[in-house]
Amino acid sequence: MMPSHALPDPDAKFPVADFPRIGFLKNVVRSPLIEAGEYSYYDDPDGPERFEEKCVLYHYDFVGDRLLIGRFCALATGIQFIMNGANHALGGFSTFPFGIFPGAWREGFDPAVYATGHRGDTIVGNDVWIGMEATILPGVAIGDGAIVAAKAVVTKDVPAYAIVAGNPARIVRLRFAEATVERLLAVAWWNWPIDKVTRNIAAITGADIEALENAG
Repeated sequence: MMPSHALPDPDAKFPVADFPRIGFLKNVVRSPLIEAGEYSYYDDPDGPERFEEKCVLYHYDFVGDRLLIGRFCALATGIQFIMNGANHALGGFSTFPFGIFPGAWREGFDPAVYATGHRGDTIVGNDVWIGMEATILPGVAIGDGAIVAAKAVVTKDVPAYAIVAGNPARIVRLRFAEATVERLLAVAWWNWPIDKVTRNIAAITGADIEALENAG
């Protein structure tokens, strides 16, 4: 096993001492409605500690939806997660949010209508790369190993190991053949103990599925 001092500290806010624009998300987020797995990072020249302020929009406690991010994700500058608090009720004749204003408008508004527009939690799998200024809409699930291109607008779920781009984002291609994707999901290297990950970085970043399956 490699000595612990040779590994990135999962509890560090800024794991690259001479590059403070990178921060491990689980150590910089404060909201109990946001969960990030170990080693997932956000990169921003203004400071990764501003992730919630800049990147997670319309995320209100009273709505209660969660942003769940897996392990080993790379999130680029300026990405935006639009949460369910941005949605307006669509079931009636008007979408105007009368209920957010105090006084008689709020008293006459049925808050239950907001729930009709909620799409659930937003989920980012493991080993996901999200490019600069991509936008993720409420309730979207992004599969393990997926890549979201810069400036993409993701309006629906993204399969594991798919590359999506555009507005609205569409699948450009799968990164690997479907049979290989199934084997990668079965291996799920991101769940390995960190010493096993460290021993097998060449296999993880390579393209030999048998080598990855046989990693010890």
